[in-house]
Amino acid sequence: MVKINERGRGKFKPAPDYTIEDVKRILMEKIAEEIDTVVEDESDFTEQEFKYKTNKFNVVSLFCGAGGLDLGLELAGLEVAVGTDKAMEAFKDKEKYDSLRHESVFHHVYSNDIFKEALETYQKNFPNHVYIHRKDIRKIKSFPKGNIVLGGFPCPGFSEAGPRLVDDKRNFLYIHFIRCLVQTQPEVFIAENVKGMLTLGKGEVFKQIVEDFAAAGYRVYHKLVNARDYGVPQIRERVFLVGIRNDIDYKYEFPKETHGIGKGLLPFVTLKEAIGDLRDNPGKYYKGSYSTIYMSRNRKKRWDEQSFTIQASGRQAPIHPDGLPMKKIDTNKWIFPDGEENNRRLSVKEIQRIQTFPDWYQFSDGNNMKISENGRLDKIYKQIGNAVPVLLARAISKPIAEWVVDYLNNPNKYIKKEDKKSNQNAIQLELPV
Repeated sequence: MVKINERGRGKFKPAPDYTIEDVKRILMEKIAEEIDTVVEDESDFTEQEFKYKTNKFNVVSLFCGAGGLDLGLELAGLEVAVGTDKAMEAFKDKEKYDSLRHESVFHHVYSNDIFKEALETYQKNFPNHVYIHRKDIRKIKSFPKGNIVLGGFPCPGFSEAGPRLVDDKRNFLYIHFIRCLVQTQPEVFIAENVKGMLTLGKGEVFKQIVEDFAAAGYRVYHKLVNARDYGVPQIRERVFLVGIRNDIDYKYEFPKETHGIGKGLLPFVTLKEAIGDLRDNPGKYYKGSYSTIYMSRNRKKRWDEQSFTIQASGRQAPIHPDGLPMKKIDTNKWIFPDGEENNRRLSVKEIQRIQTFPDWYQFSDGNNMKISENGRLDKIYKQIGNAVPVLLARAISKPIAEWVVDYLNNPNKYIKKEDKKSNQNAIQLELPV
């Protein structure tokens, strides 16, 4: 797809059949444009403002949103510190969790985003020592140091759910994630994105992204995973990239699936297990009619299944399992046999559970009474839908957490001094450092 200068849905037109060379040229042009957006002004902070801990792996979080990836990482770090049973039991209760979370091997230092309500949510749920920075990442001159950098960089241009634009400027915000890596050289990074990034531009976009992360001085491991394979009651495929700095003698391996069909696997978690107890008290949910596009496919799962992917929109939330299944009556046309009045979208509390946030996690709607209740609720749906499911983040982070325990006790065991790479690896990107 390409974007033309028109309003409305007609602004997107089929793209020409780009060759791989065309895609490469477009990518390099857009990367250069993105680098030019960096504002060379004074930094917003000094290193003295950050609360580092020398006996922890200090965390810098970019595009942090409501904190799903951050919370999962912290939970994995707590699990290796105090044991799985104790960590998971505490996770159910805010008071218990807050009393233990400082024992995690991960210590959050800095988090950045531009989504006001998401940062309010983050602040409600993370310790007050975290420096929360609301600023466009393209205007940050220098980044704080850390041992691990996290980030689910924005993905609308990659998503298969909308217009897939090779030259969408949102595809290139990852360059600023790489700027952070080049400047601060953390031992590890974790990045997450949608499945669609694998195939956009005949695969050249993803290839370029991996090459750029590697050029910052990292061995990059990547894998497409499904959240339901790790105990999340949702069919949600996402790509993770894990980078280990070149001078670190550690090979990351993605965790094996824990749930599924087969020997040694736990059963998939169902909607009934996840939200069945909320049937009589679901809380607030997005109300309104269903568009032709919404009704063009099935939006309803059974109680014994996993949810469709939770999207960043209240209007696009899946339908609650109660009542009759939706029925297909024509090509791209489904109906509710028992009527719209007997069906509703999943509530905020329900999608929070499906994204495996604990019940105690508080979400901010901005408290702006000038907009409708639907509008305020939509801000929460957006935060939850954009987040990495907490238990998926925990699973991806767990191998790193286990390694960190040993690394913190004996870092020299893992440093290959003779092979250490410097920022010269990023010269090909011409990144400001």
